[in-house]
Amino acid sequence: MVCLGNICRSPLAEGILRSKLPLSDFMVDSAGTANYHVGDKPDRRSIAVAKKYGLDISNLKGRQFSTKDFDNFDHIFVMDESNYINVMSLARDDQDKEKVKFILNEVYPNQNYSVPDPYYGGNSGFENVYKMLDEACSIIAEQLT
Repeated sequence: MVCLGNICRSPLAEGILRSKLPLSDFMVDSAGTANYHVGDKPDRRSIAVAKKYGLDISNLKGRQFSTKDFDNFDHIFVMDESNYINVMSLARDDQDKEKVKFILNEVYPNQNYSVPDPYYGGNSGFENVYKMLDEACSIIAEQLT
């Protein structure tokens, strides 16, 4: 799960998908394309909306996406076009590129819709993002299990 800073959208997506998959069989992680928040906890509003739905993401720490992630993960879900461009710029070959998808394409195939960045918005933005990610992650989990 990849967004810009790894404190809002991607840790929410990580927490949601983790809750839907058997972690003995799957590794779920998140990262940011920028290094602004490496080592930071998720935004307090992401933590709050996750908690509202019974998920605890407060122990997650921000990290930056790297080329090694192509080796460690079979699927790389990005939140928006900017993340897509940044991740694709690190791809070494077509095999890496095939792993990268817009997360909302799981709900709206081939539309390349973005999950809006709620950082500068109010609390309702985090609620809306949670619902978008929950729907996408339900589809992902169903496809993987």
